[in-house]
Amino acid sequence: MKNYAIILASGSGHRFQGDLPKQFSKINGKMILEYSIEVFENNQYIDSIILVILPEYKDFVTKLVKNNKYNKVLKIVNGGAERKDSSYIGVNAIEEINANVLIHDCARPFVSQDIITKCVEALDKYEAVAVAIPTSDTIISVDNSCISAIPDRKSLMRIQTPQCFRLELIKKAHELSINDSNFTDDCGLVFRHNLSHVHIIEGSENNIKITYPQDILYAKIFLDNM
Repeated sequence: MKNYAIILASGSGHRFQGDLPKQFSKINGKMILEYSIEVFENNQYIDSIILVILPEYKDFVTKLVKNNKYNKVLKIVNGGAERKDSSYIGVNAIEEINANVLIHDCARPFVSQDIITKCVEALDKYEAVAVAIPTSDTIISVDNSCISAIPDRKSLMRIQTPQCFRLELIKKAHELSINDSNFTDDCGLVFRHNLSHVHIIEGSENNIKITYPQDILYAKIFLDNM
């Protein structure tokens, strides 16, 4: 069974507030998008990569892939209006009936080879796999600007990407949610429709998400200390 990586890189990055969408921002001379492609390109278990990108940057990304000789990039497709739309587009770009799918946010450029490999291995046993880390902060529920609940943080984790599935399962989850605007992530769709248990593998604090401009500084510190 083939293993596909879908890299979601079609966000406009409003919170990042840069001159370019954050996926094209550089960290130590290399774009975030390049880091994200290369980590899957270099994993022995990944057969093909599908890039979901902003339509207006398609020519640019096509040249980038060619110039860098990213041989595993099979398709470059235009993303949708929301992350859910882009994920659905990426999943449906796979032509096989049976395959494994790893859906990854481009904004997490430092996912490790070990995490990717463990995700692929877990899909031999489970239909849905999430990467998550324990929360070190106390998490509160808020109602009308007041604390309404304080869940035990021992049972709470922070989810990361990639989120990984058997192709048939994640397609069904998206199809059942086609008119559902209450979307958090792909695992949430599987969980909401009770399609499968979602197995958790341990993520990493280094698998950071670039969201705000100051995250670039954290990323540079991380790279300098590798």
